[in-house]
Amino acid sequence: MSSPVRPDSARLAPPEAIGPLRRQRLEWARVYLVCEGRPGGEEPEPLLRAAMAGGVGMVELRDRELPRVALERSAETFRRLCDTYAAPFIVNDDPHLARELKADGVHLGQQDVSPAEAREILGPEALIGLSTHSSEQLRAAHQQPVDYISVGPIWETPTKQGRAATGLELIREAAATAALPWFAIGGIDLTNVAEVVAAGAGRICVVRAIRDAADPAAAASGLRASLDPEWGGSPGDG
Repeated sequence: MSSPVRPDSARLAPPEAIGPLRRQRLEWARVYLVCEGRPGGEEPEPLLRAAMAGGVGMVELRDRELPRVALERSAETFRRLCDTYAAPFIVNDDPHLARELKADGVHLGQQDVSPAEAREILGPEALIGLSTHSSEQLRAAHQQPVDYISVGPIWETPTKQGRAATGLELIREAAATAALPWFAIGGIDLTNVAEVVAAGAGRICVVRAIRDAADPAAAASGLRASLDPEWGGSPGDG
């Protein structure tokens, strides 16, 4: 599944077009990286730059442990690099924090504030994502003010301990029924991404597959190419 080439003019859109621009960039995104503020205890810039050069098109800051001052410093790096690579910058769980950190939007779990409340806090131009883990949640998401959803976890993952795996069947259902942009999530890496694509996924969300890779740019590029055989990016490309 190919995705449109990002026109240079999109980066020059006037401020009043920020909502449509964010949604266009969401449409372009095929690989979505979730990352702590200081991955592995290090500054985030090397990892984020490598990941986005390799093909990551959307980045989420998810960190419940980092002190506020350090979190704000990391968020500045996330914001700057996402602007450089025309990628949406998302904050996990907290719409108030997303607004304070100048993110493009927030990603919510089923137990977080409602999408309607997040929309009230962030306004109509923000991106709001929602995790779904069942057929019922997948259907219900389409009745809420969200811009995209994640579907899974396909396989059990330590980043979501206690969350039962859904398997690939929910991916097949999303491929057949979802009208919103959606990302398959949960234990996806280069060894199994072909199964996820075969089940119908056109977008994926990962953590460890890129964050913990010896070569994050190569990992990102490999995942991106698995989703789009025509992908021409390579590690080091901007």
